[in-house]
Amino acid sequence: MLLSDRIKKPFYIILLGLCITPLIGGGTALILGALFAILLGNPFAELSQQASKWMLKAAVVGLGFAVDFNQVIEVGRSSLVLTIVSITAIIGLGEILTQVFKLNRNTGVLISFGTAICGGSAIAAMAPVIKAKDHEVAVALGVVFLLNGVGLLLFPTIGHYFELSQQQFGLWAALTIHDTSSVVGASAAYGAVALSIATTVKLTRAMWIIPYTTIAGVFWRSEEKASIPLFIIGFLAAALINTYLPQFSDTWQLINTVAKQLLVMTLFLIGSGLSLSVLKQAGLKPFIMAIILWIVVSSVILLLILDGFII
Repeated sequence: MLLSDRIKKPFYIILLGLCITPLIGGGTALILGALFAILLGNPFAELSQQASKWMLKAAVVGLGFAVDFNQVIEVGRSSLVLTIVSITAIIGLGEILTQVFKLNRNTGVLISFGTAICGGSAIAAMAPVIKAKDHEVAVALGVVFLLNGVGLLLFPTIGHYFELSQQQFGLWAALTIHDTSSVVGASAAYGAVALSIATTVKLTRAMWIIPYTTIAGVFWRSEEKASIPLFIIGFLAAALINTYLPQFSDTWQLINTVAKQLLVMTLFLIGSGLSLSVLKQAGLKPFIMAIILWIVVSSVILLLILDGFII
């Protein structure tokens, strides 16, 4: 179905505007955006891509105003061993699957690293370190993007089926869903406690981008250095403000509410960034490799949570 931009542009803006209201949830926004892009084509492709990056960062910082800073410190301290073991194991399994499917080495590394830590942010940080080409980055991002959408929609249903508590679901989502946006979206649909835990665990995990890219730089003999994304620092600062300036709690709550709705708009923009060209460029093997890696990781961590080995 082909429409002129004169029709598509106002239609797109109307749908984006609806995402500001409580009528549209995160999962619905993502699906609407993706369907619009695939069926009609995104009339603001470049603008929406840039806007989604900044809006996501702003939303994550705003969500920090509902988080206790002491909880962030405790999560980081208590999950140190789990984080190192799980990230290393996921990257190792990804390397094995890359060899099995005879994938391009850089593409396999990017998918594995994105699965292990935080999706697109991790891929973007690792790409210059391993000197990945643009098409390798595009394939990895395309694969991770699609799995993000699946996780956002599927994980809450699985969580309810296994009767996971909000704490259990928040932990599971943070450890197994790729991007921060989808972690936040899925956990927000599950409950406020799940959202707080998932966001805290995910962003704490994202800090491990630096040590792992540093290690990769040694193997690739790269001079490129990664840095902690600024939005993580902003999230920590917001949590610190929320914890030690409780007298302004009404203000922090308002900012947090705005951030949640901003996230819904962001998910629409992310969905509208999907294109058939990206899907065709990715090919079948990277998808199969990424799906197998994700299913194994998600299943093992879910079993460990259900058995009480991960709390």
